[in-house]
Parts: sequence; structure tokens; C-alpha cells
Amino acid sequence: MRARVSEKATVGVVFTAAVFMSALDTTIVNVALPTIGRGFAVAPTAVDGISVAYLVSLALFMPVSGWLGDRFGGKRILLTATVIFTVASALCGAATSLGELVAFRALQGIGGGMMTPVGMAMLFRAFPPGERLRASALLVLPTTLGPASGPVLGGLLVSELSWRWVFWANIPIGVAAVTFGAVFLRHRAEDRPGRFDLAGFLLSGVGLGLVMYGVSEGPNAGWASPAIVSGIVAGAILLALTVVVEYRAAEPIVAVRLLGDRLFRSGTAANILMTSGFIGTLFVMSLYLQDGRGLGALAAGLSIFPEAVGVAVGSQLASRVLYPLLGPRRHMAGGLIGIATAIGLMALLGPGSSLWWARLLMFAMGLGMAQVMLTTQTASFATISSEATGRASTMFNAGRQLGAATGVALLTTTIGLVGPTHLLSGHLVANLDAYRAAFLAAAAFCLAGVPFALSISDADAAATIPARRTRRGRLGAPAPNPPVPLPRPSDP
Repeated sequence: MRARVSEKATVGVVFTAAVFMSALDTTIVNVALPTIGRGFAVAPTAVDGISVAYLVSLALFMPVSGWLGDRFGGKRILLTATVIFTVASALCGAATSLGELVAFRALQGIGGGMMTPVGMAMLFRAFPPGERLRASALLVLPTTLGPASGPVLGGLLVSELSWRWVFWANIPIGVAAVTFGAVFLRHRAEDRPGRFDLAGFLLSGVGLGLVMYGVSEGPNAGWASPAIVSGIVAGAILLALTVVVEYRAAEPIVAVRLLGDRLFRSGTAANILMTSGFIGTLFVMSLYLQDGRGLGALAAGLSIFPEAVGVAVGSQLASRVLYPLLGPRRHMAGGLIGIATAIGLMALLGPGSSLWWARLLMFAMGLGMAQVMLTTQTASFATISSEATGRASTMFNAGRQLGAATGVALLTTTIGLVGPTHLLSGHLVANLDAYRAAFLAAAAFCLAGVPFALSISDADAAATIPARRTRRGRLGAPAPNPPVPLPRPSDP
């Protein structure tokens, strides 16, 4: 029975389940925060620790995930991370106090910080460059379906059952993924994982954690707050030291030299900016529909969900037609422009605009999202060697997490600066100009990624373009750059 399931299918199933849980968690918990606060009889601002604990813990452990996967094998680490995430989800749902819930969310972040980078590395090692388009199509749906379905599922669970079910919903998915993976996943460890780089782990983990804390709490505590300023400044300094130390290290845990590869660098930068605009827009649209238009959480979630339908349709269009036809450079740039256009048009929504316009624009944003996500995930790793894939996946996903947190923080700040409410005829009403400004800021994030997309050379990603592959390699295109390996002690 084991032999009948290919490694590609096995890794795809387990990783898709893991990344869906992790992506879903980014939005489903937010829906339940007000109810959790009321349940524990604490101030609304006190529940922020639930999200902050998860983000900081995730940031602390994400940098080490690539080395752990190489050292102990992707199967062991992916399944261990999924078990941690699932058990922590069960504990979160059973928490009897806010302090317990915050602690269990930190534990959940440990699993979440390792699941996605290790799983992505396993997937890209299972699929050779010529088949990465298929692998990326697997990644697109759970990565975007999770955040889009979070408000719907969260609103339904909170209103019909209890806030505890937003955590318990992870249990059947996690149990199924671990059971399937334990039976069918193959154990594989890299031949030369290198020694554990303690300095790199501490600098990168603490630095990223401090920055994540600062950008996630900045809109609530105030950007001028001493804790926020010191956290962001200290985190930035530590990350700068990480670059210096890891560039000189013989066996770095954060392989910053991989950013010397033009394709990986440009794809990662475009991915960060796109994620900032995408996750930020999901957050702002939820606020616009609920606070600006008076919809309930479930109704707002259903109006956001067409984005996931757009991704499902767009991923098929991208993988079957557009990527082979256009190549990564034009495909990525066109997708970013399409997303920015859809988000920019959201700024035209007024108090009397039909909600179907909002749903149509969410669908259009999903179409564009599929183009960019599939392209960045397919092309960015084309010139990265199998040996370096684990560390590259860690950097790619760490950037995406930081981009998501930054996008939400800056768009929330934009709404706060303009003012979410104003007086009209003596009554305090929603100020839709605040949401319009946030939508325009999100569109600007996506447009900022276009120059990075245009810096890509299709020749570098030639092996990933199906329409131009032949039995012996490439036809009608320059040979791709050789894979970028991990630096060794003998490297200059």
C-alpha cells in the first residue's frame, strides 16, 4: 500500500493540510477575539496578546526550521511541528484563563513556525524544477483559501457554537495529516546539514520576534510608545547583525548569501510586498464591511470569500495557460498590476455601493493573487540547489510572515490616522475615507513589487517553463544559471 502512493502525492497531501491550518489561523482567531475578551472578562485591548504571542513565537522558531529539517529529516520535523500545532490548538480551546490561552498560543506558534518552511522544502525537493508549476499550484489554494475562509468559518463557529471551536477546528485536520504522513512519508535527511549555528539562531530569532512584536502592536500601543520603538529598533539592529554574521559564517543557519541570487532575491521581495497588500486588504475589507457598512462577522466573511473562488479559477488559468505563455517576468508583473487595480477600485466603494461590487473586486483580487503566488513560488527556487532549498524556504516564508504583519499594521495605522469615524449632522458615523486610504495604501504595496518582478530574467527560470522544455533541457532559451549551493567553509 505504501508503494502505491508516490512521494510527490504524499508530501503534497501532508503539506497542504499543514499550510491550510497555518493560513487559516491568521484570520479565524481574529474573528473570535472580542468574544474571548468578554468570556474572560478582560478589556478588549488585553486580548491582543493572543495574536502577538503566536506571531512572536512563530518568528522565533521559523529561522531554525530549515536546519532542523536538514538535520533530522523533513518527515520528522514536519510531523513533529504538526503535532505541536494540533496539540496546542486543543489546549487553546480548553484554556480556562487568558494567561493560559496566551501561553498555548505561543506553543502553537512553535509548530506554525516550522510547518510551512519545512513542508515547502520537502515539496520542492520532491518536484524537480520542470514540475514546480504543479507543486506551486498545490500551494496556492491552501495559502489563500485559509485566510479567506477564516472570517466565514470563524463567524459561523463563534455564533453557533463557541469561540473554543476556532481552535478545535484544527484538530481533525492535524490528526489526519499526521496519521497519513506517519504511514506514507519517506524519511530523508540531508547528507551535510552543517553544525548548529547558535549565534545565527539567536540573532535572527530574537530580531525577527522583536520586529514582529513591534509591527503587530504598533497600531494599538502607538508607534511612539517606548516599548514599540525600542522593540523595532532593537529587532532591526539584531537583523542587521544577522546579515553580517551569517554572511561570514561557514555554516549559517540563515543563508543570506542566497539573496545574491537575482531570481530568488527578486521573487522573495515581490512575494513580501504582495503579501503585505493581500493580507492587509483582507483585514481592511473585514473592517469596512463590519464597521463601515454594519454587516455581521459571518455576512462580512461571506462577502470576502469570493477571493478564494478567484484564486481557485486563477490558479488553473496560471498553471495551464499564462505561466507557460508569458514566463515569470511578465506573468508576475501583470499579476501585481492586476491585484493593485482591483484593490485600488475598492477605494471607490461608498456607503450605498452594492455589496456585489465588493464581492466582484474580491474575486478579481483572487485572480491576480493566483498569478503572483504561483509565479513567485515556481520561479524563485529555480536556481536554488536541493541542498539549499530548506534554508531558502525558511527565508522565503519568514519574509512572507513579516510582510503580512507589516501590511496589517500599516493599513490599521492608516485607518487610525484618517479616523474611522467622524461627526455627521451631530451623529458619530463611519468615515469611509479612512478605509479608502487604506485600500490605496494596499494597492501601493503591490505596485511596489512590480520593479522586482521586472528585474527577473526568464532565462534564469527556464527549467520551470513547461512550454519551452524538451527532453534534453531547453529549446530556444539561454541555459539557466547553475543552482546556488549553501556556502561551505572553503568558500571565500
